[in-house]
Amino acid sequence: MPFSRSESERHQLHTGRVRRTAEGLTERIVDLGGVVRSARVADLGFGRTAVDAALRAGTITRPRRGWLASPTADSLLLGAARHGVVLTCRTQADRLGLWVHDPSGIPHVAVGTNSASRRGLRAKVHWGAPVIQRHPDALVDPVENVLAHIAECEPFEQALATWESALNRSLVTIEELHGLPWRPAARRILATAVPFSDAGLETYLRERIRWLRVPVRAQIWIAGHRVDALIGSRLVIQIDGGHHVGAQRSEDIRHDAVLKLRGYHVIRVSYAQMMFDWPMVQDLIMRAVAQGLHEAESSRKRVALR
Repeated sequence: MPFSRSESERHQLHTGRVRRTAEGLTERIVDLGGVVRSARVADLGFGRTAVDAALRAGTITRPRRGWLASPTADSLLLGAARHGVVLTCRTQADRLGLWVHDPSGIPHVAVGTNSASRRGLRAKVHWGAPVIQRHPDALVDPVENVLAHIAECEPFEQALATWESALNRSLVTIEELHGLPWRPAARRILATAVPFSDAGLETYLRERIRWLRVPVRAQIWIAGHRVDALIGSRLVIQIDGGHHVGAQRSEDIRHDAVLKLRGYHVIRVSYAQMMFDWPMVQDLIMRAVAQGLHEAESSRKRVALR
C-alpha cells in the first residue's frame, strides 16, 4: 500500500517549507544590502508565497510597490526606494567613508529613471545627466557621479578634499577620471587633484598656501613616520586630530624631537586652528618660509652670502 500523509502532516510540511523559505528570503535581502527589487528576489528563486509569508510575519517590509526591505534596512536606502531617487553628493560620499566637510543636514539625492512621487521628500535634489549611467535598480550613485555632484554643490576647496579622499582610498584613479566627460567645475578640480592627501585638512593646507609658490608634499615618510605635509625640503607641518592623545601624543612628541635633530623645523597645529583660526596658522607658515626654514641649512647660508 503506498505511503500517504494525513492532511495535518501535509499542512505542517507545507508550513515549514514556507517558513524556511521566508526566513531564507529575509537573510538574502539583508545580504543584498537591505533594500532590493522584488524582481531581484524572484530571479533568485523566491516565489510570491515566500514573499507573502515574510510580509505577514513582519520579517520584511514593502517600502514601495516593486521593492522589499529588511526591518533593519538603512533609513536612507528606504527613503531612496520609496521616492525613486538615488543617494549622491555628500550623503553618499559620507557613506563611502570619504572626507566630507559637513555631512549633516538633509540628504542629497539625484533623480533616477524610475522616480516616484517626490511628495514629502525632504532632500536636496540634484538634476542633470549622470557621468556614469545608473542601473534602474540602483539606490546609490556610482562614485564618479557622486564626485560630479560634489564639484557642482560644494565650494572648491571642500570639493577638492572629497575628490582627493576618493583618490587616496583608490575608489577611482586619475587615469580613469581623465577619461570621463566632466563639466567645468569638475574639470577644474581634476586639474588640481592628487591622490596623496590622507585627510581633507591636508588638501586645505596645500591649497591655502599654493600662492607661496613653494613645493608642498603630503604624507611623506620621514624618520619612520608619515608627516602630514612637507614644505620645501625642511618645514614639516603636523595637524593634530582628536586621536592625538595618550600614547599617540607621546609618540608624536618623540617624532617631533627626532625631526628637529635631523634638521627639520616642525609646526604642529590642531584641527580647530586649521578650521577656525587659519590666519594664525598661515602667519606661522609665512614667517617660517620668510626665514628660510623650509630650506636645507646649506641653501639658507648661500642665500645669506649673496
